[in-house]
Amino acid sequence: MPEAKANKGAATDGADDGSTADGASGPARPRRRQARGEARIAQLLRAAADVFCTSGYTASSTNAIAREAGVSPGTLYQFFPNKEAIAVELGDRLLDRWRDTYGAAFAQSHTELPLDGMLDAVLDPLIAFNCENPAFSVLMHGSEIPGQITEAHDTLHATMLTRVESVLADYLPDVPAPQIHRIAEMAFMVFKAGLDLIMAHEGEERAAYVQELKTMMFRYLDPLVGDDALGSAPQAPIDTP
Repeated sequence: MPEAKANKGAATDGADDGSTADGASGPARPRRRQARGEARIAQLLRAAADVFCTSGYTASSTNAIAREAGVSPGTLYQFFPNKEAIAVELGDRLLDRWRDTYGAAFAQSHTELPLDGMLDAVLDPLIAFNCENPAFSVLMHGSEIPGQITEAHDTLHATMLTRVESVLADYLPDVPAPQIHRIAEMAFMVFKAGLDLIMAHEGEERAAYVQELKTMMFRYLDPLVGDDALGSAPQAPIDTP
């Protein structure tokens, strides 16, 4: 498993610091070795994210990742046996952050907001996460990505769709469940398509596409929700790079 490999590598890396393996100096040294190892893993994963975004997963190599991280291939192999192990570890960490992000985005309190406010509260953190972590999109959608990453993503996708249905059901209490499901799927696909366009641009153009996505979502849902939850069309406050 990549995690086991990483832990083994962490101990090896710490030994380079002059720490003794027999622990004669007490528990401080093992903790320092572990901290150094975690820092090295984080460094390698940041480098991998940059390389995957620049070259794509398939064209990337461990040598390129090591070069980007400023370490030797031998140092990289102390922590990860191959590119797939790096991708799995990076994918796991990004998925954990994504779970936290969508959990906060779909907070129950957001269903008490007017439609425009709800769209801001839900879409802003989801868009910001993807803009800040472009490697997430690379690892979740590539054809050569390790299977456990895509399986975990598919499970998360299904969970998110269920949460979208739940939010819509609060706004549309009289709409039958099958129709709620169709509306949720349509809204989710619109979001994914809009996100691809947002990610393809930067600066003011990116902000403009965020606004277009919100406007599209609002105009689709507005006639369904009714007058009670209406507000002005949502704005795009995200200051994206």
